Amino acid sequence: MKYKKLSILGLGISSLIPAILPTIGFAQDNSGTETLTVTTTRSERLATDVIGNDTAVSGSEIEFLSPTHINEVFQGVAGVNVSRNSGQESLISLRSPIFTGAGACGAFLTAQDGIPLRAAGFCNVNELFESFVEQAGSVEVVRGPGSVLYGSNAMHGIINVISKPVGDASSTASMEAGSWGYLKFNASGAFKDGDSGLRVSASVMHDGGYIEDSGYNMQKGQIRHEYDDGDWKISSNFLATNLDQDTSGYLDGLDSYKDPVLAKTNANPEAYRKAKSFRYWSTISKDIANNVRWQISPYLRAMDMEFLMHFLPGQPVENNKQKSAGFQNAFYINEGSDFEIIAGFDGEIAKGELLQVQENPPVEPFLVTRLPVGKNYDYEVNTKLIAGFVRGDFDVTEQLSLIAGIRTEYVKYDYDNRMVSGQVDENGNPCPHPEGCRYTRPADRTDSFTNTSFEAGFLYKLDESNNFYARLSRGFRAPQTSELYRLQLNQLVADIDSVKLDSIEAGIRGKIDALTYDVSFFAMKKDNVIFQDNRINVDNGKSKHIGVEGMVEYKFPIDVTLRASGSLAKHQYDFDYMPGTVNWNGLDIDTAPRNFGSVQLNWVPANKVKAGLEWIWMGKYSMDPEASFVYPGHNYFNLRVEAEAMENVDVFLRVMNLTNVRYAERADVSFGTPRYFVGLPRAFYGGARVRF
Repeated sequence: MKYKKLSILGLGISSLIPAILPTIGFAQDNSGTETLTVTTTRSERLATDVIGNDTAVSGSEIEFLSPTHINEVFQGVAGVNVSRNSGQESLISLRSPIFTGAGACGAFLTAQDGIPLRAAGFCNVNELFESFVEQAGSVEVVRGPGSVLYGSNAMHGIINVISKPVGDASSTASMEAGSWGYLKFNASGAFKDGDSGLRVSASVMHDGGYIEDSGYNMQKGQIRHEYDDGDWKISSNFLATNLDQDTSGYLDGLDSYKDPVLAKTNANPEAYRKAKSFRYWSTISKDIANNVRWQISPYLRAMDMEFLMHFLPGQPVENNKQKSAGFQNAFYINEGSDFEIIAGFDGEIAKGELLQVQENPPVEPFLVTRLPVGKNYDYEVNTKLIAGFVRGDFDVTEQLSLIAGIRTEYVKYDYDNRMVSGQVDENGNPCPHPEGCRYTRPADRTDSFTNTSFEAGFLYKLDESNNFYARLSRGFRAPQTSELYRLQLNQLVADIDSVKLDSIEAGIRGKIDALTYDVSFFAMKKDNVIFQDNRINVDNGKSKHIGVEGMVEYKFPIDVTLRASGSLAKHQYDFDYMPGTVNWNGLDIDTAPRNFGSVQLNWVPANKVKAGLEWIWMGKYSMDPEASFVYPGHNYFNLRVEAEAMENVDVFLRVMNLTNVRYAERADVSFGTPRYFVGLPRAFYGGARVRF
């Protein structure tokens, strides 16, 4: 009989708050077979019982990593490549290329405690900085389509940041400093009183920036309350984040990132990003009938972001705002038995606003008549989402388990253009350029999308420690509002539909003596891919993705652990398209390395002493679809050391990019010119942590 899943998390703030959220558990060990995971079913269960992949980075590992950027958390996870851009910006790859553009973020679902960071239709490619990974209890990653308990955007994968629980009411505070004026202060305190517990966590960061006129100040704070009287289990969370960043742009020129002088230059010293967010969510869990547990999670979100679009001619300023409210609701029937059913429905309403203003004429003379000074866009979109799902989990025998599930989701966009519609300037005048104005504003309209996803699979236990699984699934994403209403040239209507991805994967994982392993094979086909054809949004693209991902860890008897993670994959266009003289069909998608990964060697020579050496490798990849330019890849090392200096006081040191390799975090081509996000050279960080 499988592990009896826990109904976790309590009601927050007080037992009177009828607040809610899908329960989230805590994966405390990235390699052990007793790891608990929560993302796939919104409830705690053994990772060995999951039909599909689900990798967790534990809170203790995050503490040892002490990341300056969220990409450092994922470098030990197979199949995950999060590119570090300027400051706290990032681009995600999960069983995929690194996508860019208005709807690129729609390929992934990013969440905190299972609640998406942004409302459906309003994602942002950099939204991970609005999570609280710095004080996370763990971070879980699902590669490929998520379970039917998740909807739009859970297509190429899910990143789920799990909040730190009250736990044993432990408290910590740390301070560290590093290269280029880096400073970070972390503190988390908790206490318990009877049925209730409270944790308050905060993080304050400053970075002066390696590149000229760059850097950031960032603050995050979270209050979490838990309540458990044996009947009601409820948690409530309040999270606020603030980012004030001076942004550096791309570095242009072939191999320019290798020049130590050029690598520090900032072509866009005027660029900036300011982003604020506030989130509230709760979770109620209660047994409401014999063998029926009810779990519901309400949430509220508000965010405001302003940034200079230094990568566009004319450098307009964008301000986008969002307010949203919703709930996730599920009934767990016969939980932990041989035949379990999870059924429920989710709902959400949201209001998003976008204003794009160009304050100065473009420096390029040939664009002056196409890009008049003034507002480019000013619109509001109100959205409604409702979804229903059911998922069954059946233990056929002690060794064989089956799952099957289906989800149907409906989303409606009500778009209100607050400017003159058409391919005209803000006053309604046509541009004198022969092709007219660059930006086009559709008239008011309503759009709706209905999508269905499914999953089916099995798990076969070879013995108590090893199992084999296979899973067939579909993921989807509705078009983002920016793809529908932020148009260019003479496109007055973006006649595009939802993207669908069909996936099949098979994996084997387990433990043999001191060896732990996890290997998965996947093949995926994506239809109706949305892309820009001469800056016009179309949706007739196709792609195919096939590969293998794996993690192997061996614990030597001399207190040494060696872990290797890697990905071998091909991501290719799968449709006829000839923007020039070359048909893209069968070509590798740009910024899609065929191999990448890492190796971690950890040594615990004495009690409360730990050292870790990490090797990061990135294979070569095409910088544009026709492979006119190729990034050769890179290798570099990180060193981390931590020790207890005195009782309850730890000191730590990190040397990142130990051998001072010149590399690029990301490379691509723009208008025929290679460009790069420069990787950081050797950097030193050190600090102390106090435990109370």
